Order: sequence, then C-alpha cells, then structure tokens
Amino acid sequence: MSRPPVILIKGADDILRSARRSAVIAEQVGDADATLVVDEPTLDEDERLRPLVDAAQTSPFFTDHRVVVGRSIERFKAKDDLAGLLDYLADPLPTTVLVLDWGGTGRVPKALSDAITGAGGETISTDPGRDVGSFVDEAVAKTGLSLARDAQRHLVDWLGDDPGKLPGVLAVLASTYGEGARLGIADVEPFLGDAGGVPPWDLTDAIDRGDIAAAITTLTRMLRSGRHPMQVMATLHTHFQRIMRLDGAGVRGEKEAATVLGMKGSTFPAKKALAQSRRLGSDGVRESIRLLARTDLELRGTIDWPVELSMEVLVARLARVAKASR
Repeated sequence: MSRPPVILIKGADDILRSARRSAVIAEQVGDADATLVVDEPTLDEDERLRPLVDAAQTSPFFTDHRVVVGRSIERFKAKDDLAGLLDYLADPLPTTVLVLDWGGTGRVPKALSDAITGAGGETISTDPGRDVGSFVDEAVAKTGLSLARDAQRHLVDWLGDDPGKLPGVLAVLASTYGEGARLGIADVEPFLGDAGGVPPWDLTDAIDRGDIAAAITTLTRMLRSGRHPMQVMATLHTHFQRIMRLDGAGVRGEKEAATVLGMKGSTFPAKKALAQSRRLGSDGVRESIRLLARTDLELRGTIDWPVELSMEVLVARLARVAKASR
C-alpha cells in the first residue's frame, strides 16, 4: 500500500473534521495494530510543534510504518512555530504518515500548503461550502446508501447551517438499513425527530421486538430530554444481563425466572426477560452482550465518535439482532 507522507484535514466544523480524521487514521493503519502504529503526541504552548516533529522522525518499532497525529495545529500558525515542521516536510521519513488536523475558519499558511504539496501529501477539506446538496450526496454515496430525491431534500433542509449532524445520522442509517439500501423520506424521518422524554422500557421493548426505527426514535427522545447516555447504558446493561442470566438456566416459567433474577413482587419483568432470552437464543444473547461491551469501550475513547453516535449505532445493532431472531 502506497502511503502519503502527510495528510492535512481542515474544516470549521469539529464533528465533520473529527469523523474524517478518524476515517483517515483507520485507512492508514490498515490491518496493523493501532496501539503500535498510532502516536498522538501532546501539543502545548511550551513545546509547540516540537513533540509532533520528534514523533514523525521516529522509526517504527515492531511495525513497518507509523501514523503520527497532530490535532488542532492551527494554534501554531506563526512562522517560527511552523519552522520545524516545514523542515521535516522537506525530507519526510518514508515510514511515517503524518496526519495534521487544522480547525477553524482561518486559512492554512501558504508555506505549509506548499510544503505539503512538495512532499507529495494531501489536503482534505471537510467544509461543505454553499452547495450542501452535493455535500450530502457525496457523504451518502460513501456509506453505500442511496436517497430518494425527497429524502435528500428533507435531509438538506434538516441540516440547515449545522452540517456536523450529518455523519451521525448517516452512520445510524447505514447500520440500520445496510449497504445498498435505497431510502425514502419515510425511512429517514424517524432519525431526525426531536421530541420529549419517554420511559426506559419503551427503548428496551422496541429493541426486543426488533423495531429499529422505533428504538432509534425512542433513544433520541431520551437523550434530548436530558437523560445522560450512561443512564441509558445502565438500563441496557440491566436488561441484557437479566436475559443472559436466564439463557441456559433451564427455568420453565416466569416465577422460576423471577427467583433466578432475585426479583420480588411483580414477575412481569422476569416474564419479558425469559421470553426474550428464548427468542434470542445463546448466539443472539452473546452477540448482544458483545455489542454492549464494545460500546462501553467506545464511550471510554477507543473510537473518536460522539457519545450520541455510539449509542445510536448500538441501539440499531441490538434491534437488528433481535429482529433476526424472530
């Protein structure tokens, strides 16, 4: 694989830039172990860009290349700050891919742009410009989805002056409907709503019956009404831990299930957990627990996604597992 020595990602919207940066890093890491390949030195007002240049000049260890990431380097646009980076780009290390993140609306200094071009690097802009429609079309095409014209227009209108909302919506749509799906306005609309709060069992009920659109709509309402994502995760953990405890337990009815789960009073929650455990089967239960564990790690920083996006993708995938088991 031919790797560019430097890639600069620029744009005013933090979410769009973050999504593109994550995709670029993943592409440059490839099949290698990211923990060995990726280096993201801390940049502060004292050291400026020196740690970034030092990291870029470091040879790989146990790998054939390194990906060195410099975030928010627009802070160091003065000529003196850029001097060491410009010197490096004049003769970059062939085993390093340098990923530079440039935020805000300010222009990239000509000296840096010329140095990137001269090194054989790439510059990627995440700003949609005035043609938001084309921006949406391009982003949708990358997901493998296609939108009917009315759905595309509705999505453009909904974005308005906030294109940073697009990556999250498209990630959930792709996770929900799968590659190659053609979506109309009725398919897209449930993911754009903004309504009040709902009780937590509305979410778990929607997931259990495999209703992906209802699950996403309910999650969105919960989060937008002020419920913290970790509260939602706690609800999901409790729900699926009950299901997991009943998987293979050999219980024959809701009273036995309630005893296994340590429930007192109404046995209705135990009845629901037992029914869902039987529907999912051991494979479905394991997959659901795996998805929860994966999202736990994502929320702790293993993936550079907004928390809400990770939650939406999780809920869509859990509902898809349930739908496949029915």
